[in-house]
Amino acid sequence: MIIKKSKIAVIGCGLVGSSIAFSLVTQGVCDEILMIDINEEKALGEVLDLRDTIKYLDRNVKVTTGTYADCKEVDIIVITAGAPPKAGQTRLDTLEISAKITKSIVEPVMASGFDGIFIVVSNPVDMIAHFVHQLSGLPKNQVIGTGTALDTARLQNFIAEVVNVDPRSVYAYSMGEHGDSQMVPWSTVTIAGKHFNDIIQDNRELVGDVNLDEIVRKTTREGWEIYNRKGTTYYGIASACVGIIKAILYDENRIIPVSTLLEGEYGESGVFAGVPTILNRTGAADVLEIHMTEEELTNFKTSVQLIREYSSRIM
Repeated sequence: MIIKKSKIAVIGCGLVGSSIAFSLVTQGVCDEILMIDINEEKALGEVLDLRDTIKYLDRNVKVTTGTYADCKEVDIIVITAGAPPKAGQTRLDTLEISAKITKSIVEPVMASGFDGIFIVVSNPVDMIAHFVHQLSGLPKNQVIGTGTALDTARLQNFIAEVVNVDPRSVYAYSMGEHGDSQMVPWSTVTIAGKHFNDIIQDNRELVGDVNLDEIVRKTTREGWEIYNRKGTTYYGIASACVGIIKAILYDENRIIPVSTLLEGEYGESGVFAGVPTILNRTGAADVLEIHMTEEELTNFKTSVQLIREYSSRIM
């Protein structure tokens, strides 16, 4: 009997890709990691640095450089390569150049015989994930964008600050575009089973006046708050990505708001958007269709329409 080893390829060895690899190594998530970058010396440098961590960790994760041709036996490929926004740009402004980079990656990867799962981190992630799905020809469950997974973590942090609880006790989702049009279905937000709106009403002296629109704005802008101070973000998205990877490799059936292809859910079809999704060994196994108010659903559809309009530019 041969026991199959779990193998992950990280394409793009910048700060995001290297942070994802570091998280995978330190958490001992998989058996092997391939680091792939157009700058082969950069990829090798990351590999050598990561190898130096093994002595003081609980597990020996094998880390090597690789090429697209080595991806046939890989279980999960993480795509982080893309065009970072310049000063004054949004994620959407990088769409065309990121699409060109993505095409240069996906075509040779598929030529290798790859039949695993793509996790797309590159922005604008909803449109690029859809593009990867189209280029690869893989079933929809095998192409996942990180979507609003990171936005949801930020949202939960802000809600937790309002009522002074652990963010992990907050159940809330940011949905739609990973960008300025994302929305929050406030009617579904709970803390320990109690609706957030009820908590606000019952604890006016504690929480004061809570501006829900301001929380959404802060959630949307948090990435730029980080960007303006340190040039980019990487720890948060790395943790979100590794959380998605663990849910898949460990067959967790965990619900994470990722970008996946909608086929009738929420009345939308033929578009990738951030929605609560059940993740297991098959990838994006199913979409959790939560009940929203009429206004919330309208806001979600507005965000999806923006994604659809931009996606049409590269399809």
